[in-house]
Amino acid sequence: MEKKRVYSFGDGKAEGRADMRNLLGGKGANLAEMNLIGVPVPPGFTITTDVCSEYYSIGGEEVRNLLNDEVKSAIKGIETLMSHNFGDPSNPLLVSVRSGARASMPGMMDTILNLGLNDEVVAGLSKKTGNERFAWDSYRRFVQMYGDVVLGMKPAEKTEQDPFEAIIEQVKEEAGVKLDNELSVENLKDLVVRFKKAVYERTGKDFPADPYEQLWGAIMAVFNSWMNERAILYRKMEGIPAEWGTAVTVQAMVFGNMGNTSATGVCFSRDAGNGENLFNGEYLINAQGED
Repeated sequence: MEKKRVYSFGDGKAEGRADMRNLLGGKGANLAEMNLIGVPVPPGFTITTDVCSEYYSIGGEEVRNLLNDEVKSAIKGIETLMSHNFGDPSNPLLVSVRSGARASMPGMMDTILNLGLNDEVVAGLSKKTGNERFAWDSYRRFVQMYGDVVLGMKPAEKTEQDPFEAIIEQVKEEAGVKLDNELSVENLKDLVVRFKKAVYERTGKDFPADPYEQLWGAIMAVFNSWMNERAILYRKMEGIPAEWGTAVTVQAMVFGNMGNTSATGVCFSRDAGNGENLFNGEYLINAQGED
């Protein structure tokens, strides 16, 4: 029997569960369990930690061939539950791609949000939501995250400025505004054009427009980030073995940047400072996770 590499979850059902964290990573196992106990989390799927080991032993191209059918079938599952279609300008499904090792490694590996956007889809998303600003804000965020994480645009040193941040500062100065959320729709469109130009100048290639190409790039980048300098150093400090690998979770997007009735946040079932049994958290209105 062919080995199972992709575990789906959504609509109160899940192929995984909480005690499978070695295979699905902490995030994947908990998202599965949350579905099973009835917590409303967006549907998605998790690619197992075993595939990370395969990535390092047989390479990305082979791994993509092994995963191809299961990933496409899992995307179809999300499309059905969300009633949206991946890459469809008239009714687009966007996803997030995240890493998740069996031991918590906060901030060590990278996340990509709003994946599935291109010039046609952003126009369709504007029309469908009647919120052009949200659509273009999501697009400029996606190009920046994808450029940083997948296309290698993020500077290796903390002291160097991210090329995308430099462009944002330039556009804000030209527009005479101080904050990112004061940028107009035209400014956001301009950012996307300049971001893509920066990608072409740095990599010699156009920013990928095909949603599946974007998805494969993101999945491989998460596996790749398991061996980035930050992650290796963190594992050394925490005594986490390299062979554990990371899982990859792909999940339907829910948007915190749709206006003042949306937000991004994090909450805890206990006080992180003293362990007191006190539900607490923090949030940011009209924003996305990276903010």
